[in-house]
Order: sequence, then C-alpha cells, then structure tokens
Amino acid sequence: MRLTQLETELKCRLGYPYRWGRKQNNYWDKATNFIYQTPHFDQLLKHFEQAFAQHPEKQQWLDYTLNRWFNFWSAQALEKVFCHASAGVRPASDPQDSEKDFFITNIPFDHKTTVFPQRYPHSLHYAHQHPETLLQWLYEHQSKGKRLHHKNRLFVVLYDTYEQNHWQLKAYLTWLKALVDYYVHHFDSSRLFRLPGAYGEAPILADIIWAIR
Repeated sequence: MRLTQLETELKCRLGYPYRWGRKQNNYWDKATNFIYQTPHFDQLLKHFEQAFAQHPEKQQWLDYTLNRWFNFWSAQALEKVFCHASAGVRPASDPQDSEKDFFITNIPFDHKTTVFPQRYPHSLHYAHQHPETLLQWLYEHQSKGKRLHHKNRLFVVLYDTYEQNHWQLKAYLTWLKALVDYYVHHFDSSRLFRLPGAYGEAPILADIIWAIR
C-alpha cells in the first residue's frame, strides 16, 4: 500500500476517541492480533464486529483494537520511510529484531514515535533546549513490553500546539516523511546524544526528531 493510501486509512480512525482504558497485556493483544493483516479501516471494523459483536465489553475492545491498529500501521509506515530515505540507510536483516529497525551509516537504531509525555516534569520549550533530559526520561519510563531495551534509538516526538491532539499526528505520514527525510539527509553521527549504557554497557546513541504542529 502506498504511503498516501495508508495515510487516508489512518485518518479514518481520527473520528474515534483515543482511550486505552487499561494497560496493554498479552491476552488482549492476542485477541486483537488481526490488526496485523488489516491495513484497511473498513475491513478492520468488519473484522472487529465478527469477533466482538456480542461481547459485553465491546466498547473497551473497540478502543483497544483501534489504538493497536493505528499505532502499528503508523509505525510500520515510518519504518519504511526511514529505510527509503537515503542510500545510507538499510533495514535490519531480521524484521523481528526488537533492538533495531535499521542502520544509518552502519549505526543500528530502533525507532519509536511517541507523543510528548505529559508526565515529563518540564515544558516543551525546556525539552527543546535540553533534549538530552527528555531522552533520558524516555529511556527511564519506556514501556515494559517486548521492545524494552537500552540500545540506540531515534525518537519521533509529536506535539500538536493548536488542538493538543498529539496522537493524531501519527496519521500525517506525508508530513512525517518530510521531517524524517530531512533528518536522514542531514544526518551527522557526531551530533547524536550519548547516554550512559545500562549495567556498564557501551553508551547509548540517541536523538529526537521533533514533529511539532
């Protein structure tokens, strides 16, 4: 599916509230794993109805399904954007590798798109001026799922100045692509932030791509 087509599909989800209602867990994840084979939003809703039409917690399952689907397909799209941004970028050989998605000039990186965290104890302006403090905070407060690690990572940090619907920016793939392309084309490894590694390991290389609207 082309990037513009997937962007259209993702934007179909914007009319629904973004709420989890619970922490992610293996049981709910397994029951909604059909999201991985369903890039089209109308097909997602049909599949959901087939699975949960009579469920007493149908609304909670819908919220959970929509969020997983939205986050997964947006992340998949951005990973491909990174890998096609420049000849200097190549994908990781194992698509199931939890520690890296791609290499930029032979440096391995995982990538994570995240909204600017509400619990971060400083303002957006402060974080923009002191990005290393936000990076440290993100590593310390990362989710405890299968992608928990202290390895190199590029964060795409979303912030919606106007409507505060930060999560919705994940759907604007064309706009995000322009930001990623610019970053990769001007990539300079000497400007990466170096954070202390865990348990005496080598320093972590990390950076932020700011996606502020």
